[in-house]
Amino acid sequence: MTGKAESGETRGRSGEKRARSERGRGARQRAGRETAAPSKARASGQSGEPGPGSALELDNFLPYRLSVLNNMVSRALAEQYQARFGLSIPEWRVMANLGRAAPMSANEVAERTSMDKVKVSRAISRMQTAGLLKRETDPRDHRVSSLRLSAKGKKIYDKIAPMALAWEQEFLSVLSEREIAAFDKILGKLDKRIRE
Repeated sequence: MTGKAESGETRGRSGEKRARSERGRGARQRAGRETAAPSKARASGQSGEPGPGSALELDNFLPYRLSVLNNMVSRALAEQYQARFGLSIPEWRVMANLGRAAPMSANEVAERTSMDKVKVSRAISRMQTAGLLKRETDPRDHRVSSLRLSAKGKKIYDKIAPMALAWEQEFLSVLSEREIAAFDKILGKLDKRIRE
């Protein structure tokens, strides 16, 4: 009886020791994984804290630079037609599109110019009031209006278009023909990429 009890106790103690040992090994493995994870994250640059060079420098951030350049170009070009013809930038964009590809719907103008529909709608309304464009209901779909420049609008467009082309030529004069061709190709690629 005593021998059996002792061997049972011994088995119990050794089982307990084995369980403690396994628990300890499991804890060590978990701790190892936890310490390895941050070092892996640091190596791959995925840590929660910003590393050196990860700060956003706007002067080197292409979307910001393109946006600033676009605003400056739009304002500089607007000087060519705002004072003389009283057109806003959205109105000129509507006119430029209708001058080349009329008739168009307001939605098509918004799509081609990437302008907000409300801005396009306001520009169209002001231009219609000023007698610069005509709005006709599409006979196939009465919910859609077809837009085209009026005779007055065409006259103004015919005066602004050569001014805009001359301004563009002057603006691009700092680039060589090769650079202009490369720039045009880059713009085409970026335009395609953003639409994907």
